[in-house]
This record gives sequence, structure tokens and C-alpha cells, in this order.
Amino acid sequence: MSYNEKKVTIDLGNGLAPIELSTGKLAKQADGSVVLKQGNTMLLATVVSAKEPKEGVDFLPLSVDYQEKYAAAGRIPGGFLRREARLSDYEVLISRLVDRALRPLFPDTYHADTQVMISLISADKDIMPDALAGLAASAAIAVSDIPFNGPISEVRVAKVNGELVINPRLSALENATLEYIVAGSAQDIVMVEGESKEISEAEMVQAIAFAHEAIKKQVAAQIELANLVGASVKRDGNHEPSNLDLRDAVFAATYDKVYAVAKSGSSKHERSDRFAEIGDEFFITLGEEIDEETEFLAKKYYHDVQYEAVRNLILDEGIRLDGRDARTVRPIWSEVDYLPAAHGSAVFTRGETQSLTSVTLGAKDDEQMIDGAFIHGYSKFILHYNFPAFSTGEVRPNRGPGRREVGHGNLAMRSLKQVLPADNDNPYTIRVVSDILESNGSSSMATVCAGTLALMDAGVKLKAPVSGIAMGLITDEKTGKYAILSDILGDEDHLGDMDFKVTGTENGIVACQMDLKINGLKWEVLTQALDQAKEARLHILGEMKKTLAAPREDYKPHAPRIVSFTIDKEFIGAIIGPGGKIIQEMQRETGSTISIEEVDGKGIVQVFADDKASIDAAVSRIKAIVAKPEVGEVYEGKVKSIMPFGAFVEIMPGKDGLLHISEIEWRRLESMDGVLKEGDIVKVKLLDIDKQGKLKLSRKALLPRPPREDKPKSETETKDVPKA
Repeated sequence: MSYNEKKVTIDLGNGLAPIELSTGKLAKQADGSVVLKQGNTMLLATVVSAKEPKEGVDFLPLSVDYQEKYAAAGRIPGGFLRREARLSDYEVLISRLVDRALRPLFPDTYHADTQVMISLISADKDIMPDALAGLAASAAIAVSDIPFNGPISEVRVAKVNGELVINPRLSALENATLEYIVAGSAQDIVMVEGESKEISEAEMVQAIAFAHEAIKKQVAAQIELANLVGASVKRDGNHEPSNLDLRDAVFAATYDKVYAVAKSGSSKHERSDRFAEIGDEFFITLGEEIDEETEFLAKKYYHDVQYEAVRNLILDEGIRLDGRDARTVRPIWSEVDYLPAAHGSAVFTRGETQSLTSVTLGAKDDEQMIDGAFIHGYSKFILHYNFPAFSTGEVRPNRGPGRREVGHGNLAMRSLKQVLPADNDNPYTIRVVSDILESNGSSSMATVCAGTLALMDAGVKLKAPVSGIAMGLITDEKTGKYAILSDILGDEDHLGDMDFKVTGTENGIVACQMDLKINGLKWEVLTQALDQAKEARLHILGEMKKTLAAPREDYKPHAPRIVSFTIDKEFIGAIIGPGGKIIQEMQRETGSTISIEEVDGKGIVQVFADDKASIDAAVSRIKAIVAKPEVGEVYEGKVKSIMPFGAFVEIMPGKDGLLHISEIEWRRLESMDGVLKEGDIVKVKLLDIDKQGKLKLSRKALLPRPPREDKPKSETETKDVPKA
């Protein structure tokens, strides 16, 4: 079978192998298919889009799935089924990164079901696939006939040893002070997400601009590949019917009323109810027997009325839906130690957004196992974000966390991770859970603030408290007007042009997430947004400090305690015992949890328990096992076995010595019968340790020596004695 493969290469000048994009060899029945190869890393990206949209759909039903094949890394999946199953959180996060970059670039009028799939089919251990997935997906669209206002691409930008680097090796990221995934087209940035170690706003802008230069190279390569395959002709991208007379009627009848409601400063639900009433009043005028298309268009045009009225109110009068100006943050109140049985807890409320967050301190055994094809290992910091339906006054079945929950939780986790104490200073596995109880704008940032307070309430020694803020943007391309909004509402997110979340301490930015819905963000607007975000972050930090300014001096009385100490590597096996027998017995008898691992040639032991007595008992037994016998010391041992020539006595766990029959008493014993029995406790002195490590014990050395008896004189001696 023949194929007509086309290839282009991209050299980013970062010291890694060039990136190769090829098409025409694999998955040719898809609308677009591209294989990306760099080193031993290979991604297969495909896109398929329905020829016609479903009836009544006025949006783009786009799904993006990134999946790692375990065979790519020469691994077999864990679990009972031993096959790839639902996407892991890591795969969901990469899927979201690609989705957020692609979605704004499809035409607003394109409504056909579209599916993008990216598979990791070969893995290079040091070349990270997440920074390449967006490039592969966009290239697959570029070689298809699907309408798209791209291409786009994504890169990772990191600062390693003071130098900005594009797509660094995985091993280099350990020393990075900033790490961001940046997506954009040749002209504009559309998405940013990442973390950093308290960097300045200027440093962040510099990193994004540096990333954009690499994106431009990758976009040019996609255009070259599309030209090679002749993919310049695209299918019809307009799936929206129109009725201009109806549109004018909707605007004439509802715009002023909607504008007035938007300006009233009412609450979220009151405003929503009044908007619905205005719409219903107009729909009644259309009569009861309107056709489906007219009803569909009327609802669409009414949404457009709300869109324009809210935006115009902000741009023309500087008034927002709840009556605030552009820079004001909603009222804040917070409380710590709200949950008496939790190890740490906090309630954080900002306007109509509220998070109840708890902290649980666990042992090493509680670490989260990460089992992916590319990333696998353990994590001792876990953050989960829950968004129940009641938080927005809705009814919705609880089907577990979705992609939104995973993404919001990851952003909060990135933020708090930067200020956790070093592993040496924090023996605990930490789980933070944020339950959103109310939501009207940026519940992920409420999670960051509540998480900071809950961790400090638990006594975790954070390097500095962290706060977060969500920024919005309203623009008018015709007039050039724009407004940057601090602490956006849910409606402002939905109707606005940008959702830019920034978290940080007083010293700098620790994480961010930005999504743009428009083409073009001037660098001066980005800089202004970051400066305005800093102002809001510091204000929120000030409010948080009124509740709790620093970590508590100690953990809660009911919080578990951990004792950690180092032992010689040679004793690890002795503590564990054959088949884990000894360590399991200690845990059962002391009520503690014991973990032990080898690190840098040493054994690291952690003892975890809810009370001091359990810890002391376990530590005492472990130290007895690792203690080294010393000649001349006295020990209290247990008789383990009786032999004809003496008894073996255990003076330390796992350490037996020979108490020879001659060392039991000062008198001479003919046999061991009736002298000692198994289980007897005896005090012995360690006399010697021979070259083979065998212990020589003595009991008689601890007993008083009996007085010496005089011998009777012989007859000869008596005769020789002179008489008196």
C-alpha cells in the first residue's frame, strides 16, 4: 500500500532534537491527521468534524482528549483490567490546555460536532509531551478542511539558572524558578498556565513574550505543511441562520430594559430573574405558534442583547453588574477553626463566592500514587476541589469530579505548593479539600485563599500566605476602548473577553491561568492587568491577615504526630522483618503507623500516631532494634532456647547471645535441667563480641562471688607442726 507522506521540521534552538511534523501515513480516514516526533517522543493527533451541525445547536460541540499509551513508555497499566481506562487527572489537564487554546480560534458560526484526539504513542523520558500536544492538534486541523482561524501552538517556557528556555528537558525543571505553558497564534497570545517562585509582573511578561517568538516558528511550520498537502480550501463554516428583522425587533424591545437591570446593582439571582422576565415578555409578543427556527433565533438575539448591554454599561459608564467600579474587590469575610474535628479548616467568602476548606495531616502511607505512562511516582501534597450544584442554586446529579473540577483544583494546588515547607521540615502527607458552597465568580481563587488559611490553622509552616484574584477584560474593537475588571462575577466571565487568574504572596506571583476569547491582547493591556491584579491580591491578603496572619505555633491537640529519624541502612531489613512480620507486629501492638525507606544510603523512619504514648512505644522498639550491643554493658534479656551447653538469650530485638553453662552461676553446673526455661527474663553482661559478631554473655559476672572455703589440712602437715 502506498502513501504520500509530507514532512516539515522545526528547530527551536534549545539543544533538543528538531520537531518533525508529518501527515499522509497514519489515520488517513480522519479529516486531519499528523504525527509529531521529537527524539523518541511521538504524538498522533487526529481531528474529525461532522459535515452538518445538529438542529438547535448554537455553539461549538468540541471535545479534546489527550491519552497516553502505556506501551509508549514500555509499561503495563496497573489495576485489575491492565488496560488504559478513563483519563487520569494528568491527561485531563493536558486535554484542557489544548482545548482552551483551540476553542477561541474556531469561527463563532461553526457548530458541527468536532473531536480532537491526541495520543502519546512513544515516550522519551526527558522530552515532555504536554508542551507538544497543542502543536500536534493544531497541525492536524491545519491539514484538514475544517474552518479554523489558526494555526496556534503551545510551548513551555521556563527560567533555569537565570536563563529563559523553551521546552526544557524534564530533568532541568527541578531548578526552574518559573514554568508556564503559553499558547498563541502568530499574532496573539490566547492561553497561559503555570507556576513560579514569587516572580515579578515584569518577569512574567518577559517570559510570555519569549514564548511567543517560539510559537511563531511552530505556526509557520504548520502553514508550510498545510500548503504541501493543499489544505487551503475549507468547508463552509457558517451554521447560523439569521433574521435581521427579528434581531432588530428584539433589540428595540429589550435593550433599554436589560441595560436598566444591569445598572441596578441587584444580586445574581434577582438579576437573572429580571432578565428572564424581560425575555418572556418579548417572546409572548411573537405568538404561540412560532416555528422552531424563529424561537431559536429570538433566544439567541436576546442573549446578544444582554452581551452588548452589560459590556456597554461597563465601557461607557464604568459601572458593573453589582454596582462596583472596575478595581473594587467585593466584601470579604473569613473564619478559621470552623470544623472542630478537622486538623485545620477555614471559610472564605468573597461576595457571593464561598469556599469551606479542610486540611488533613496524614502519614507517608497516605501519599498519592501517580501511575501514568509518562509521569509516575508519589505526591505528598493533594488538593481536591468540589463544585456541587447547590452552590449556584441548581439541580444536577452528582457524578463525581469533572474536567472543570480537576482544572480548578490543579491551579489552587500549584499556588499553595510553592509556599509549603521543604520536605525536611514537613513530615506529613497533606490533603486539602475545598467544597464550594456558593459561586459567583472565581471559586478557584477562593480555594487558594481558604486553603492558605486552613493550612495556617493546621499549623503547617507556610513560607508566606497566598491570595488569588480573577481579572476580566471588556473591549470594543471599533473604538479601542477597554476596561480591566478586578474580581469578576460569573456573568462578567461569560460575557467578557478574558479570564485571567493570578495568585501570589506579598513577594510575587506563584501561579496564573489566562484564557482569552478575542484576537489580540496588547502587551500594555497585559501589563496593566497584572499590576491591577497585584493591587487586588494585596488587598485580599490584608483581609485574610485580619483572621489569621501566620501559621499556628503548634498542630491541633487532636492532630496526629510524626517522629522522623535516621538509621543505618543495614537495619532496614531488621525493622521490617521476614515478610514484614516485625514491623506489622510493632504497628499492631503500639497502635502506630511506621514507614521506612532508603534515601541516599540511609534509612528514613517515620512513626505516625494519634497520641504520644503510641509514638514513644514504637520509637523505643525501633531504637532497640537498631542499637548496637556494647561490650561491658548490662542487658535484660529473654531466654529464647535451651541447649545442653547453655542458653541463647535475646538482649535486643533480633540480637541473641550465648549464655554458656559455665557463665550462669559461680558453682559448677552438671546440666541445664531445671536451671532456666524458655521465656525467663535474666540480666546478663556482654563479655565479648567475636569476629563473626557472636555475643558472649555472662550472668555470674553480675552475681556476688561466693567466699573461698579453706581446705582441711592433711595428716603429714599435722605431724610436722611442733608441739607447744
